[in-house]
Amino acid sequence: MPNHRHFILHKPYGYLSQFIRTETTRKNKKLLGELGEFPEGTMAIGRLDEDSEGLIFLTTDGIQSHEVRSKKVEKEYYVQVDGEITDEAISQLQNGVEITVKKEKYLTLPGKAKKLISIPIFKERAKKIRDKRHGPTSWVSITITEGKFRQVRKMTAAVGFPTLRLVRVRIGNVALEDLKSGKYKEVESFDLKDNKS
Repeated sequence: MPNHRHFILHKPYGYLSQFIRTETTRKNKKLLGELGEFPEGTMAIGRLDEDSEGLIFLTTDGIQSHEVRSKKVEKEYYVQVDGEITDEAISQLQNGVEITVKKEKYLTLPGKAKKLISIPIFKERAKKIRDKRHGPTSWVSITITEGKFRQVRKMTAAVGFPTLRLVRVRIGNVALEDLKSGKYKEVESFDLKDNKS
């Protein structure tokens, strides 16, 4: 049995969730493998798109990927949206909204959503989002168990509040906490208890 290694990483804005540069990867794109000395065979579990930030699991054990992506494991995101989000929009996010997945209409599963009263503190992004002259913004916590392509962004747009910044702060029982952007730490295992309530 090989001794697999596992890491948790705070993915910065502007990085692709991959380690190997393929023929289709543009040369100017930044990859996760550039953030540290990782063992051969390390892979990201569950993707964050290039514009998204936050918690991502890295492992040399492919079996872990299936477990993390299962619908038993919650993924929580802090999302900065355009405008002051309304109670009605929060309710829609909780109950499921219709988005488009692979050109087909798809109704997201019910999840958790709430407006964040205090603004979360994250490092200022390399690419500035915008300033107050363009109108108000607000932050919301969205927790889902699915992982459709750009799902959270599509969900907030569907209720009228496009995403400006998206940071994943929790997977299962593992939280981002004070791990800085671009930093990582090795762990013995991922805490993937069924935490749906």
